[in-house]
Amino acid sequence: MTGTDTPTRRTLAYFAGVPVEMVNGIGPVSARKMATQGIRSVADLLATVPLRYLDRSRIFAIEAAPIGQEVTIGGTVTSFSKRRISRRRTMIEARVSDRTGSVRVVWFNPYIKLVEGEEVALSGKLEVFKNSLQMGSPAVDRLSGPGSTDTGRVVPVYGALGGLKAFQTRKAMEQVLRRSLPIVDVVPSATLEEYGLVDLSRAVQDIHSPGTYDDIEPARDRLIFDEFLRIQMAFRVRAHDEFESRVGITNDVPGTMRDRFLESFPFDLTGQVTEGVETEPPEGSQMEALDAIVEDMRNVQPMHRLLQGEVGSGKTVVVIAALLSSVESGHQGTVMAPTEVLATQHYLGTREALIRAGMAPVEVDVGASGTESLFGEEQDSERPIRIGLFTAGRVTVNFVHGDVSREQGLSWLSDGTIDIAFGTHALIQSDVKFASLGMTVVDEQHRFGVEQRVMLRDAAPDEAVPDLLLMTATPIPRTLAMTLYGDLDVSVITKMPIGRQPVATSEVSGLDDPIGKAILEAVERGNQVFVVCPLVEDSDKIEARSAVSEFRRIEAALPNVTVGLLHGKMRSQEKADVMQRLADGDIDVLVSTTVIEVGIDIPNATLMIIRDADRFGLSQLHQLRGRVGRGEDQATCLLVSDDPGEDGQRRIDAMVASNDGFELANVDLEIRGQGTVFAGSQSGAADLKLGDILKDKRLLEAARTAASKAVKEDRNSQFVSDVMEEVKLFFGRDAEWLSRS
Repeated sequence: MTGTDTPTRRTLAYFAGVPVEMVNGIGPVSARKMATQGIRSVADLLATVPLRYLDRSRIFAIEAAPIGQEVTIGGTVTSFSKRRISRRRTMIEARVSDRTGSVRVVWFNPYIKLVEGEEVALSGKLEVFKNSLQMGSPAVDRLSGPGSTDTGRVVPVYGALGGLKAFQTRKAMEQVLRRSLPIVDVVPSATLEEYGLVDLSRAVQDIHSPGTYDDIEPARDRLIFDEFLRIQMAFRVRAHDEFESRVGITNDVPGTMRDRFLESFPFDLTGQVTEGVETEPPEGSQMEALDAIVEDMRNVQPMHRLLQGEVGSGKTVVVIAALLSSVESGHQGTVMAPTEVLATQHYLGTREALIRAGMAPVEVDVGASGTESLFGEEQDSERPIRIGLFTAGRVTVNFVHGDVSREQGLSWLSDGTIDIAFGTHALIQSDVKFASLGMTVVDEQHRFGVEQRVMLRDAAPDEAVPDLLLMTATPIPRTLAMTLYGDLDVSVITKMPIGRQPVATSEVSGLDDPIGKAILEAVERGNQVFVVCPLVEDSDKIEARSAVSEFRRIEAALPNVTVGLLHGKMRSQEKADVMQRLADGDIDVLVSTTVIEVGIDIPNATLMIIRDADRFGLSQLHQLRGRVGRGEDQATCLLVSDDPGEDGQRRIDAMVASNDGFELANVDLEIRGQGTVFAGSQSGAADLKLGDILKDKRLLEAARTAASKAVKEDRNSQFVSDVMEEVKLFFGRDAEWLSRS
C-alpha cells in the first residue's frame, strides 16, 4: 500500500466483489446453480436469510412434547433396523426412549446409522400414528460420542441453495460469517440509536447464527430497515436531483382566475370556509389539497406531488383550479390520461365548467386569417380560457366549431393560443411543442411508464422544469405509497362532497331475471344504468360474459330500453359519439368493458351491474362502483358471479361490506400479498426479501425519515453515497429506474 492508498472499507458493497467460489464447500457447479438464484457474491450470501429456525436449545421430555409442532426431544436409542422397501428405497427405523416414554422414528435415508444405547437429540415434527408417537425424518444430533455442533442452539434452516445439503449450507454460512465480520456499518451510529437498531455486524451474526430466539427479531428489524432505506434513499436522491435542486416556474399570482372558477360552482369544496375567516382546512379535504398544491406552485423548486383521492371526491375540480393559477401566471398546462375516454371526459367536463363560470370563449369558425382575428385585447385575469383535446384520432378545441387538424392544433399549442391541453400519448409525440409549459398533470399515472412522464415534463421549451402533479383515483395504502412513490409529496382527499350517499352494494347470482328487473326499475325512474363485462367479445378460452354478447342480449330482452355499447376496440369517433349520447341522456343502459373504470361522470346513473365480478381486482371493482351515485339519488351496485373461488369471494365480500376505498386497498394488499412491490411502477425490481410494507410500517417510516434528513443535510455525504452504492448492488439494472425520474 502506498502513502496515497486508503484502506479498503469492508462494507456490503466490498463483499459484492467477492465471488461465492471463495467460500470453502462451494464449488463451480454449486456456484453456477446459485447464480441462477441471484446469488453470485458473498454479499448475496449474507443477504440470504434463513427461512425459519429450529430451537434445539430446548429439549422436551418425550411425553411432554407438543404434538404437531417442530420440537427437539432427547433419549436413548433402544432399537435400530434397516430394510429395503423397493428397488431404490431403504427405510431406517429406530426407537428412542427416555424416562417418560418412547417414540418410533423413521427415515428414508440409507446413510442414517445409529447405535443401540447411544444418546441422541431428534429435531422434527412429532405426530401420532396408530395410537403411538412417531417422528418422520428428523434431524439427528449425537449426544454421546463425537458430538454435533447443532444441539443446544437455535439452528437456521435455509432454502435450497446451489444444490447443497442443509448441513453444507450451514457450514458455508458459518465460514462466511467468520471471514466477513465485522462489516463496516454505513448507517451512522446516531441514526441507529435514534431508531433503536442494532449495528450491522450484530444483525448479520444474529440472523444467521442467533444465540437465542430473542436475538432474531432485532436482527430482522435492522435488515428490514436497510431494505427500506435503500429504496427511500434512491427516491429522495432522485427527488433532490431532478426537482429540489432544479429551477422551476414560480406561479405566484393572486388567484383571480382560480377564484372565479370556484365561485361558479353550485357547491363549496370540502373544507372551504367563509371568506375572511382564518382557519386551516380540515385534513383530507379538497381545500387542504388545493392549498398544498398552490403553495408548491409558488416555490422556485418545481412541484413533484401525488394527489390521490376517493372515487368521486372531486380531484378534477382541484386540478383545474390549480391549472388556472399556471395560466394566470402566463403559462400553459396539460392533463395527460391513459385512455381516449378518460381524456375526453376531462376535456368535456372542463369545457362545461368553464361555460358555467363564464370563462369560456365564443366558438367560431376558423377563417382564412387563422386565429389572429378571433381574440381581441384581453386582460389576463378576465380573459376566456382556451382548452384543447389531443388524442390519436381527433383534435378539438373550445373556441372553434368542430374538430380541427392536428397541424392546426399543434400550432395553437406552440404559439400559446391553447391554455390547457388534454390528451393521451398524443401529447408526448416529438412534434408537440408548448409556448410555455408551466404545469403538467398525469392522471392515473401508474398506467404510464417513467419515460413517458419524463417526456411530457421535458416538453417545456426552456430549462425551467414545469410543476408535475400526478393524480390517481385508485386509493393507495399509505405504506405502499411511501414504497412506490417515496420521491413525491402526497396529498390525499378522503372527504366526500356533502350529500353524497354510499352506494348500496350486494352480491347476486348469475341468473338474468333479477338483473333485468333491476334495469327496468332504474330506467322507469328516469335513471341510467352501466353493465360492465370482463371481455369485449366471446372467447373459446375464457368462460366469461362479453360486452358484445351482453349488449345483444339486453337489447333483445328489453326492447323498450335504449342500449349503448362501448369498448376499447371501437374507433375514436364512435367512442366519442357514445359518450356524448350517454351524457345527453339518449342512452338508458351502457354495456361496456372496463374502459369506463375511471373518468366517467354521469350524475343520472344510479345502477352499476358488474358481470363475472370475481374476475376483477378489488380496486377495479371499487372504481367501477364509483361511476354511479354521483347525483342526489340513491345508487346500487350489483356484483354478479356464479363461482367466485376463495379470493374472488373475499373481494366481493369486502365490496359489500365497505365503500371506503382506502380500507379496500388494504384488504386488496392483504389478499394479493406484497408481491413484486414495484410491478405497478414498471421497474421490475425484485421483491423485498424481508420487509413487509403492511407489518413493518414503523421501520418503513423510520427509513423514509432517515433518508429525507440525510439528503437534505448533505446530498454528497458518505452516508448517502454508501447507501446509493448498496442500491446499485441490490437492485442491479433496476437501480437505474430507482435513481432517475
